Amino acid sequence: MIVILKKNPDEKQLNNLMAWLKSMNITIHPSQGEMHTVLGLVGDTSVVDIDLLRALDIVEDVKRVQEPYKNANRKFHEEDTIVPVGNTQVGGNVFSVIAGPCSIESEEQVCLIATAVKAAGATMLRGGAFKPRTSPYAFQGLRGHGLELLLEAKKLTGLPVVTEIMDLSQLSLFDDVDVIQVGARNMQNFELLKELGHTGKPILLKRGLANTLQEWLMSAEYVMAGGNQKVILCERGIRTFETATRNTLDLSAVPMLKKLTHLPIIVDPSHATGISWMVKPMAFAATACGADGLMIEVHNDPKRALCDGAQSLTPEAFQDVMDGVRAILPHAYHMPKEVRL
Repeated sequence: MIVILKKNPDEKQLNNLMAWLKSMNITIHPSQGEMHTVLGLVGDTSVVDIDLLRALDIVEDVKRVQEPYKNANRKFHEEDTIVPVGNTQVGGNVFSVIAGPCSIESEEQVCLIATAVKAAGATMLRGGAFKPRTSPYAFQGLRGHGLELLLEAKKLTGLPVVTEIMDLSQLSLFDDVDVIQVGARNMQNFELLKELGHTGKPILLKRGLANTLQEWLMSAEYVMAGGNQKVILCERGIRTFETATRNTLDLSAVPMLKKLTHLPIIVDPSHATGISWMVKPMAFAATACGADGLMIEVHNDPKRALCDGAQSLTPEAFQDVMDGVRAILPHAYHMPKEVRL
């Protein structure tokens, strides 16, 4: 249920209203917009008398929400959420670009790539320390040592770092990580999502391999229900009958999610296509359709990469993509004229 208050509501009346709602075990999520204050009510709202609510002097309207996700619902939070990350942010007037190697292989490798992507305009550095692989014989990442190397690259460049968590047992290792990534395979690992809801860290939540938008938003709801509102959605392609690409990049998800949720949405064209030459046109398309940012894999020597070299860009190719993104940004429909990259 949503309670829309009139402009500049009386403070005493508002406090009385909130106390009354809380007495019925209703959790209240206030959201202050430019024109209205919105109270999102979570719980058994069947006990709330809508007619009585509407009759209050400070209330403009009351609406029931049918969608099962409440915290992530734009109806509860009209303004776009901006997630602060280190010295930057995701959402608002900043177009975020997260770039780096699929897997951290050595200190020299990750520091070289970090320096290159920063010079090209990346706002965050990605790098996998724990790698989920289909084959048990494939390279699984450097694990704890990989995190140490990633943090060395952070010290060198100042870029906030993004890396994937695989299991709750690893959480203590992520204290100095700026954004914790939840991969596609863990999108519905609900125990992990619950725990991440108590961390206070930004969570980058990738869409599952074959999940609907509602299922994806319900996973975000698990994190937000724990008190952590810093959720970033990442479209990385879904599994369809098509085999020409690694996955099928669902760019229609971007404008649809802009309608459904206030959370920022970025697009990963690297995992979506699995083909390096396709990253550029898909990155341009994602930018043009209103995404809040991109996540792109970059490797200094893709042919010798230990993981996903076929979809990784060279630093030079990444620079080319960034130049094109800058040209498109002023025309992206949801972006203001002054866009910082």
